[in-house]
Amino acid sequence: MAENNQKIKLLRIVEYLRSESDSGKPVSTSRLIGYLNSIHISCDRRTLYKDMDMLIKSGANIVKTELGRENAYYIDEVSFSLGELKTLIDAVQAANFVTANKTSELVEKLLAYAGVRRSEILRDNIIFYNNHKHSNDSIYENIEQIELAIKQKKQVSFYYFDLDEKKNRVYRKEKKRYITDPVALVFSEDNYYLVAYSQKYQNSVNYRVDRMDTVEIEDEPICEEAIIKKRKTETYTEQVFKMYNGETKTVTLEFAPEILGSVYDKFGEQLEIRHSDGGWLKIKVDLQISPPFFGWVFQFKDKMRIVDPASVSEEYRNSIKSAISYDE
Repeated sequence: MAENNQKIKLLRIVEYLRSESDSGKPVSTSRLIGYLNSIHISCDRRTLYKDMDMLIKSGANIVKTELGRENAYYIDEVSFSLGELKTLIDAVQAANFVTANKTSELVEKLLAYAGVRRSEILRDNIIFYNNHKHSNDSIYENIEQIELAIKQKKQVSFYYFDLDEKKNRVYRKEKKRYITDPVALVFSEDNYYLVAYSQKYQNSVNYRVDRMDTVEIEDEPICEEAIIKKRKTETYTEQVFKMYNGETKTVTLEFAPEILGSVYDKFGEQLEIRHSDGGWLKIKVDLQISPPFFGWVFQFKDKMRIVDPASVSEEYRNSIKSAISYDE
């Protein structure tokens, strides 16, 4: 029993230091003893010195320093800064695929890394601004199973569904399981997607992870084509628009200099920018031709145009005509 009590005491000391201390705010000996006594663990100053020396010698990341005329201690470990935690919390809140319940749980876990003092600062500045959260609480389980399948190079299967006007699940393929070769998990446009290889269509396909149900790892290994696709995932994700599947082509765009920032936001700052006629700028990008791409170009109206290939420019114009046409 005495041995168990000693283990509990050491555990409580480490927990308290992890929660209450950092390099700028060490915990004094007196404060540690007061804490232990408050949770009905008897401890005097001499015993605490021995406990702390034992923890330090055993490899605990505890630093001994001085606070006034007495010893003080803090946990010295890799931790998140206040700015890093704020960024992570905002990212969790902004992600649509993380449900409201899971968002609250994950934020609390992140706050636990901050300790009491910094968590209070963060709590005072949390703004819950995303009201468009999805409703699939199995999202973490889906991600975990897919990650394991990718690591093991195994196929995955799942049910795939849409939502009707009453938010009820409507399963595709009459609720028959999809079986596919997973390549990568990709975060794009506020959603999480499984990039997979379809042996049936001999091409990449994308599935929203929050629209999956009962994800399972299959015994069948993924095909060689899927392994090759995995090596090219970074290039693939640069080409897609909102994970919409389309034919990949090299496209030349010309645009007014004032929207250069938006072009960098979409394609990255590594772009080669060239000058064109009339003070405009020009780029060449490899991307998948799709309605979301046309929608992205259209938002700039007369400040951007598709120059080449002519077939893509013609398809763009036809898509606009189709969108505004109606029967008299």
